[in-house]
Amino acid sequence: MIKKVVIIGPESTGKSTLCELLAQHYRMQWCPEFAREYLLTNGKEYQFDDLLTIAKGQLALEDEYTNLVNSQWAKVNERTWVNPHSLETSQQTPLLFVDTDMYVMKVWCEYVFGQCHQFILDQIVERRYDLYLLCNTDLPWVKDELREYPDEKNRKELYHIYKDLLINQSVPWVEITGGYDDRLTTSIAAIAEYL
Repeated sequence: MIKKVVIIGPESTGKSTLCELLAQHYRMQWCPEFAREYLLTNGKEYQFDDLLTIAKGQLALEDEYTNLVNSQWAKVNERTWVNPHSLETSQQTPLLFVDTDMYVMKVWCEYVFGQCHQFILDQIVERRYDLYLLCNTDLPWVKDELREYPDEKNRKELYHIYKDLLINQSVPWVEITGGYDDRLTTSIAAIAEYL
């Protein structure tokens, strides 16, 4: 059964980089953030209803990657059955690293517009994940054309909103701090402990 690890946190906290590094380390897949491509295509001036479109796009992308991992894993198991001495006989659990989930969409909706789409709230209840990695704001801010909150006060405020959400739910979560190497090491240890 596929295990999903979600990486969340404020902007410019290394979420996408961590997803990519973890996927490389485990030789698994990672699901990118749909919002980035959407905003690059449609412009960064978004409205409340755009966030619903982005949320649905994110879920569709996650489902696409989930199906890809399941398909790849079925092929590995098929080859393992045919050749029990294959190098791929390890009983490693298939993993999917997810850059952004509906908690991020909830925070985004409420922080910018003071309200959240019911669809997003329903998906938070329905979707199941196995581990959250919460990226802290201790990496230097990196400006790009889509990021909105370079101010340290906003970044810390958003971080604490995410932390409060994770404290009040049942899925294990781990705070991720330090440089990229430290973040990767902490994440690998968390995966070993919780998955």
